Amino acid sequence: MSPRTALILIGLVVAAAVLVAGCTQSPGPSTSTPTPAPGTAGTPTQVNLLYTQGVGPMPNLLATRQIDGYIAWQPYVEIANASGIGTIAVYSADLPPAGQWKDHPTNVLVARKDFVAQNLELTEALSALTILVGQYITDHPDRAANITADWLVGGSPFTFGNTSVPSEPVLQRAFTTVRFTTDPSDAWQRGVDKFVTAENELGYLSGSLRNASADQRPALLYDFGPYAAARQQVAVKQIATPPKATGPVSLGYLLAVDHAALFVAVRDWQYFNDTYGIALRPRDATKSRPDVADLIVNGVTVAEVRLVTADAGPGLMQAAATNSIQVSFVGVPPAISAIDRGNPITILHPVDTEGSGLVVAM
Repeated sequence: MSPRTALILIGLVVAAAVLVAGCTQSPGPSTSTPTPAPGTAGTPTQVNLLYTQGVGPMPNLLATRQIDGYIAWQPYVEIANASGIGTIAVYSADLPPAGQWKDHPTNVLVARKDFVAQNLELTEALSALTILVGQYITDHPDRAANITADWLVGGSPFTFGNTSVPSEPVLQRAFTTVRFTTDPSDAWQRGVDKFVTAENELGYLSGSLRNASADQRPALLYDFGPYAAARQQVAVKQIATPPKATGPVSLGYLLAVDHAALFVAVRDWQYFNDTYGIALRPRDATKSRPDVADLIVNGVTVAEVRLVTADAGPGLMQAAATNSIQVSFVGVPPAISAIDRGNPITILHPVDTEGSGLVVAM
């Protein structure tokens, strides 16, 4: 068996665990995991797991052979393939066991519980806009790829070290691996439950979710009320105008394809305003990455929305815990971990599924 084949097979063994662990932990020292090498009847091979500050450094680390592979979200999966520094061993949907990770939950919209209680109609409006944008991305993936390329890197190539790759073709390919959906179906909830179980088995849960039964978990994790109201408003094509917020609302996100719903909402705000009567209009439309926008519903400005980015999910959840942000796009594992530890947030509904992958050295 070639070393590259062995690397891929070993990577498949640990990738599912890393998909959970890498999204929940803050960066720290690398750890060593003994894993049986393929074809060696249980003889352990040492696998060193390195947690980075976000996924941005991973292509550089692979290009300089400081690591042999990584698991990350898009577009960092496609970047490796397009640049030739690595090859895609598997997309997260195809991780073993066969079929278990198909259409797996990835990102969600969360909000602080006190914010929802005090701003229910505003929460419903943000949910309605997310629903509408998710469908728009599904119908217009190339437009979403163009917007996301501009938001992430100003339309310039992705560059790391001496290697550059055009951003828009990379994003176009990346969007084919992500399914944008806001439906908290029974199947989706079962997928979240798998993450809760996995985090528990890995020893990451120590609070409210640790000993919670499957029947008790939904009440701890979710508040689908605003989503249900928003879905009804979308169905009748009439978004309710919320009372004006008493202060700015901070919305967190990551620089990732998974959070493209925010980028598209802001950059194509005029379309959503003219078509549905709701928009997130940037204060400065000349910026590739605006940081302040106005939420407008039926011609009324109801909130100033400050757009706050972080390097990874744990950073967003820490900001939510301190009320530095009130609403956020975030990965399922860090949301689960935050709720378990008493962070006063709730999951409103999904944003997307799939969209990650395992990359290995060429």
